[in-house]
Amino acid sequence: MRYPTSMFGSRATRGIQSRKQKGFTLLELLVVLVIIGMLAAIVGPRYFSQLGKSQVTVARAQIDVLTKSIDNYRLDVGRFPTAEEGLQALVVKPPSADKWAGPYLKKDVPLDPWGHPYVYQVPGTKGDYAVISYGRDGQPGGSGEDADISSE
Repeated sequence: MRYPTSMFGSRATRGIQSRKQKGFTLLELLVVLVIIGMLAAIVGPRYFSQLGKSQVTVARAQIDVLTKSIDNYRLDVGRFPTAEEGLQALVVKPPSADKWAGPYLKKDVPLDPWGHPYVYQVPGTKGDYAVISYGRDGQPGGSGEDADISSE
């Protein structure tokens, strides 16, 4: 039985309508891309500023672990590691450390969060020793993420 075309439309018209409903237009895709770009422009800088703050927090925590290990070394050996022995004395027994009971760290001496080695100074500027990270730039001084982080 054939239905009138005015009631259901012709076969050609139904084919065109179904093709239009299957995909997105170029304009719709461009609008979505603009919205995603705007969100990235707003959220991106906030995310990366938090990342910098977390690296500073990690550096402070690692310096705290290193200072506690140095203090334990001093209790066992009777002195702080020398400048020549450095922080490696916490992992490998120096020849001159008779009462060494280490290793004082579970793993090797870590690098700071920016990939630079920690600086060990004996004596420190304010105390017996200092453990320092020079920040993101790896150079003394600086501000923000480039600022020095010290145990003193």
